[in-house]
Amino acid sequence: MLFRMIRGVLFHQKGKMLLIALTIALGASLATGMLNVVLGVEEKVNKELKNYGANITVKPKDSSLLSDIYDVGGGAELNTAYLKEDELGKLKTIFWAFNIVDFTPFLDTQVVVPQGDSVKITGTWFNHHLDLPTGESLDAGIASMRSWWDITEGRWIDEKAEGADQEIMAGTSVAAGYGWHAGDRILLKGSAGEKEVTLAGIFDAGGDEDDLLFGSLDLVQALCGKEGKVASIEVSALTTPDNELARRAARNPAALSSRDYETWYCTAYVSAICYQIQEAISGSTATAVRKVAESEGTILDKTKLLMILITALSLIGSALGISNLVTASVMERSKEIGLLKAIGAKDRSITGVVMTEILITALFGYAAGSLLGLGFAQLIGHGVFGSAIEADPRVAPIVAGLIALVTVAGSLPAIRTILRLRPAEVLHGGH
Repeated sequence: MLFRMIRGVLFHQKGKMLLIALTIALGASLATGMLNVVLGVEEKVNKELKNYGANITVKPKDSSLLSDIYDVGGGAELNTAYLKEDELGKLKTIFWAFNIVDFTPFLDTQVVVPQGDSVKITGTWFNHHLDLPTGESLDAGIASMRSWWDITEGRWIDEKAEGADQEIMAGTSVAAGYGWHAGDRILLKGSAGEKEVTLAGIFDAGGDEDDLLFGSLDLVQALCGKEGKVASIEVSALTTPDNELARRAARNPAALSSRDYETWYCTAYVSAICYQIQEAISGSTATAVRKVAESEGTILDKTKLLMILITALSLIGSALGISNLVTASVMERSKEIGLLKAIGAKDRSITGVVMTEILITALFGYAAGSLLGLGFAQLIGHGVFGSAIEADPRVAPIVAGLIALVTVAGSLPAIRTILRLRPAEVLHGGH
């Protein structure tokens, strides 16, 4: 009997049931898509932000102490401490090695150019090939960490090409000041020797770097006699936004309980990654570039909040649509419901039949909406981040619960109508 009643409603009111299923499918698709993006967006947003600079700086402890006391940078004259170039590969051996996206070392010195002026040159990696202690290899350097630089003339230095250690790049300001152009040969005189180099390219960084020269790390080490040494390292790492535990650990990791310490150490907080870098690189101190790290967390939180709000609003809209459609369906069936009440059917039984019909319809809508939502998530992933977003197994039960809640909430006005319906008035054409 129950099955025949439900089948009859689904077929005789197929138009309204189809609209209810469509309304639920739209809500489910948006919820599925947005929640998959929310749960998978952290790594992708972090990767996007990594294109705009490092979020960790590593310096020698002694150099960092002098910088704090005298308010000077790592490339100033007071810098007499250095890190070992041959230890840079250890950055990829820490617990959060896979979160280290890129890194590059720096070494500054002053050189005399043919015009007789002293100009600062920074030695670094460009696309340096590095064989790691783990047996893996990677290409790291400033070419990817300064991807926003505009190469106005020439090209990036290619370390994989022969003669890369005899090339330099110049900022637009210094190049314009001396009338240099890509391809020019320039004699550089350093404190430990001189080199005739080729100007490979001119870049526009939009900041103080436009007044500098950049060359390979080997070139600058030879010019200043600091072979095998670097003054600082910039590290770009995927991190988790700080919370109260991360802030306590950043102040003093030793003050944490063993349980808190383990949680902090095994979570990709920027302070935890800094701590592990200090463990790996001897005589180093790693500090977070707070403006970058905090901006990442803020942008990520706001992105997630926006998507959650969109999801909530879509579900509210679905609930309102379901409410109108189910109420209209009940009003059309008012005589049938009145007759059922007149022959002894209880409100509970009638309500159960109506809710079963709606939930069956919702199930079809949820199934269709979930598939659409997965496709919607991929559109967002490829359109915004240029890569696919993996389906998170947690999303399906969450969306199922939300759809069930929305369906029940949207059906409440119809249930109230059923409870208030009086058989005598309906069957005799009354109110």
